[in-house]
Amino acid sequence: MEISMRRRRWRVGAGAAALAALAGAGVWSAAGASGAPAVHREDRVLDMPGAKIDTSFFTAGSAKDKRPAVLIGHGFGGSKDEVKGQAEQLARDGYAVMTWSARGFGRSSGQIGLNDPQSEVKDVSRLIDWLAERPEVRLDGAGDPRVGVTGVSYGGAISLLAAGYDKRVDAIAPEMTYWNLSDVFFPDGVYKKLWAGIFVSTAGGCQKFEPRICDMYNRVATAGQPDDEAKKLLESKSPSAVGDRIKAPALIMQGQTDSLFPLGQADAMAKRIAANGAPVSVDWVAGGHDGGDRETGRTQARVTRWFDRYLKDDKGADTGPAFRVTRTGGINSTDGAAQLRGASSGNYPGLGSGRQTIALTGREQSFDNPPGGAPPAISAVPGLGAGLSGLSSLGVGLSLDFPGQYAKFDSAPLKTGVHVTGSPTVKLKVKSSGDSAVLFGKVYDVGPDGKQQVLPSQLVAPIRVDGAKDGKTVELTLPAVDHNIEAGHRLRLVVAATDLGFASPAAPATYTVSLDGGGLSVPTVPAARTASAGLSWWVWGLPLAGALIGGALLVTRRTHTPAPDPELAQVPLHMTDLTKKYAKSSDRYAVRELSFRVEKGQVLGLLGPNGAGKTTTLRMLMGLIRPDGGEIRVFGHAIRPGSPVLSRVGAFVEGAGFLPHLSGRENLELYWAATGRPAEDSRIEEALEIAGLGDALQRAVRTYSQGMRQRLAIAQAMLGMPDLLILDEPTNGLDPPQIREMRDVMIRYAEGGRTVIVSSHLLSEVEQSCTHLVVMDRGRLVQAGPVAEITGASDTLLVTTAEPVAEAVVDKVAALPGIGSALRTDDGLLIRLEGATTTELIAELLRLDVRLTGIGPHRRLEDAFLTLIGGSA
Repeated sequence: MEISMRRRRWRVGAGAAALAALAGAGVWSAAGASGAPAVHREDRVLDMPGAKIDTSFFTAGSAKDKRPAVLIGHGFGGSKDEVKGQAEQLARDGYAVMTWSARGFGRSSGQIGLNDPQSEVKDVSRLIDWLAERPEVRLDGAGDPRVGVTGVSYGGAISLLAAGYDKRVDAIAPEMTYWNLSDVFFPDGVYKKLWAGIFVSTAGGCQKFEPRICDMYNRVATAGQPDDEAKKLLESKSPSAVGDRIKAPALIMQGQTDSLFPLGQADAMAKRIAANGAPVSVDWVAGGHDGGDRETGRTQARVTRWFDRYLKDDKGADTGPAFRVTRTGGINSTDGAAQLRGASSGNYPGLGSGRQTIALTGREQSFDNPPGGAPPAISAVPGLGAGLSGLSSLGVGLSLDFPGQYAKFDSAPLKTGVHVTGSPTVKLKVKSSGDSAVLFGKVYDVGPDGKQQVLPSQLVAPIRVDGAKDGKTVELTLPAVDHNIEAGHRLRLVVAATDLGFASPAAPATYTVSLDGGGLSVPTVPAARTASAGLSWWVWGLPLAGALIGGALLVTRRTHTPAPDPELAQVPLHMTDLTKKYAKSSDRYAVRELSFRVEKGQVLGLLGPNGAGKTTTLRMLMGLIRPDGGEIRVFGHAIRPGSPVLSRVGAFVEGAGFLPHLSGRENLELYWAATGRPAEDSRIEEALEIAGLGDALQRAVRTYSQGMRQRLAIAQAMLGMPDLLILDEPTNGLDPPQIREMRDVMIRYAEGGRTVIVSSHLLSEVEQSCTHLVVMDRGRLVQAGPVAEITGASDTLLVTTAEPVAEAVVDKVAALPGIGSALRTDDGLLIRLEGATTTELIAELLRLDVRLTGIGPHRRLEDAFLTLIGGSA
């Protein structure tokens, strides 16, 4: 909780010439957690050349204590608010912490310069100047504070750049970031168009950037490939430009499921900084920009220990191994989460350690680059789902290659398993009908049946081959991954002409590719030992794809499935004594003995306060976690992870991600193609008619309002027209007209004889859109039935009073015989009768000296809900 303490003008300290250009107003506040020291926060807007920068300064404990400082940068498209929690924790751990919104983001003004050395980087140096004047901050010398810099993505890059341009930076901890922006967006001369477009739209449009950046984007996006000027511009803004100057101890954390900033970026920064003589540790995190678990709690704790060692000079601080990689070790049967385990070694191995060669077979093959590069193959799809790329380590693949547009080369089944850690390489002979070729290489893990194939982390490597008309031999370096290939599996090298994330030549061409001997060179790190303990990381909450894929993950755990019940074949949902305990608890229940039934054509509202068990119930219904007791049947079939009947269930359980440069229709078509089901089964036209998006379907999603995005997400859940549709908070973030439109969508869907279950906190909307209700509290069923029956119950009374009723009196009323509950409202009391008559209640209220002004039935859903759940509200 934040408490405003005082306001004052900020003045530049005497002798601080470097700060003379800065001015701002400050606000002090304090935040405290139970058992932890209060955190003091000071907000200011500082005047920088060309921009006003919004900042926050956090400290805890005595102002007399000198402490090191930490600067925390935020991600692209975010602001200082997204790092507030980490800032407060570091303040409690004994640091003076500063956060700020970079130029063009949050409440800071100015144009986005992509961490330009002349603007954003100099802003950081000015913040270090400011820290040097603070009485709380420990100094190494005049104007030189002991300071570290950390951040994720955009904020991670500024930590590297700050260390390169300002020698006062004493330690850095960049996470999931870039080393060379030119290599990021133009890998091997191929334009990464999808991520470039997402960058621009996330920022709010091209006009938000410095003019030369906007000009470069328009020029490259039009041409479909970079020019030398574009490469030089991005290189000049990159940490690699000052790599030889970065000598601060560096903890480098990079995501494995990251097609934006792949592991190769971290490898380059680690090698360069280590060559400068600085201590370096490398940590490959499970998630990344493509989704998955970013292990925030673990990584932030490691950042703190790193700063303890190099800022506080605590030689006993455990900074962790020189190299650590997170690996997936199976599924937690309690909650359906993937188990994460860390493997580590005493030295960073790079991306080419311990190579072994795996022979590949396949003749010379010719294939086409289609006109316009469409349709493109699919590998990584940013925004398609929350971390689908992270599923590859669990044996689930999401990729698509079009016949006639790729060549493939297979290995024999492996006699022993291989754990790939790094970048495989292969030599190829390439010919093109034109002067050059643009190719995309990827290595699949193919199951024993030869059909199921998994693309590790959904990553692909582009390569531009100039002078290929007469044939050319090239070495293709494939994406760096950490992936275990089991014995009996094959490796499949695919070389494709297109990929959704990149720009392919618009002109049609024919490519011919063959192996140049040597096979596939695969790196391994035998010294990396896997820890025995695992951590739960995957919280299943995807739309329909999440439910289907989650089931596929667990279907291998064969258990006896009860036979279908023919009497329930037409009943969408029947729950009996459903029970789920909290993990590692023998007597605490998330859901306990829950039973209810839903019929065709109903719109059922699932209500309850936070912690009532609604989300757990929905997850069990979708087969994502197993109940500890009881049974769920959908159309007579018992629900188990991977149950075929789940194909009749559609779900919208959190905001869906869409590709902003594609139209609404294209997003839905791409989503359905990724599920692997036949196109004719999508029934997309019916779903779109119910969603009512009209002409907006042909527009790019980046032009959509929040309400339109929600309706598109509902249309995505309705693809295939499932008989049972589950919507979790579908009206979040919508304004009243948009909420009314969403209500109409749900009603229209159910009118066709299908069933909708909606969980929502907006009781007035539930009352108008739902036909039936299930009210839960503390995991149990409180009441179920038609909305009219629940809201019209005559045992709910509103007692109005001349003055507010004391809490002690409310408690006495609630304890009276025949009274179910009593709650204080703005008007008086809301009382539910359980046996007592109205006359008896009035007599008792008069005896308790309650000054009555009126009494009568109260029938609003909100009040009926509050009465039913009592104090849990």
